Amino acid sequence: MVNPNVSVDCVVFGFDGDGLNVLLIEQKDVGQRIRLALPGDLVLDEESLHEAAQRVLWELTGLEGVYLHQCGAFGDPNRVRDVKDLAWLQSYRENPQARVITVAYFALLKSEDFNPHASSFAERVFWHPVYQVPELAFDHNAIFSQALRILRKEMRHRQVGHELLPEKFTLSQLQTLHEAIFGEMLDKRNFRKKIIKEMWVLPLEEKQKGVVHKPARLYEINANTPVLEE
Repeated sequence: MVNPNVSVDCVVFGFDGDGLNVLLIEQKDVGQRIRLALPGDLVLDEESLHEAAQRVLWELTGLEGVYLHQCGAFGDPNRVRDVKDLAWLQSYRENPQARVITVAYFALLKSEDFNPHASSFAERVFWHPVYQVPELAFDHNAIFSQALRILRKEMRHRQVGHELLPEKFTLSQLQTLHEAIFGEMLDKRNFRKKIIKEMWVLPLEEKQKGVVHKPARLYEINANTPVLEE
């Protein structure tokens, strides 16, 4: 049985080698008005929050095997009472007036490794640039912003993010990943100085192959670098 008062919402970030995107779904209400939202839905009584997040992501987007990190709870009494959301709630909820507390999750993955496809009440699912996110349903913009803040925090402390790189990569590829997540251009010299000084990476006795430009040296993540504390 569906619990009308608890939901999960998923912020799925995808890195395509150049930029960072977020997975959005397109919803339609009975008036065929289009709404954009994060993948999310109500929790079943007999499942855990994490199980619900995995299920909802699969049902709406076809993604499975995605590692999700919990990133907060949102319980403003008015979060599902905005006029813009009323028609959709009346179309898809048995109790559209119910207060809903949602638990948010985020994931970070290589876009090329997953092929999302819409189902259930999602009319369409697509990748959208994180720095051009439009108005979303409910309080999903706030949920998205919270997830992005936590992603940046965890990457700054070297806990997530680098798994998006090839096993062997150049410093330029590493810088591109950091710029995509932090949304700013980084000074090449200072970035490389910091990365090497703090031993985030280990140099390899290998260089790029099959490139038209001068091959760059390859590196790998230093698995023994300590995680930074607050």
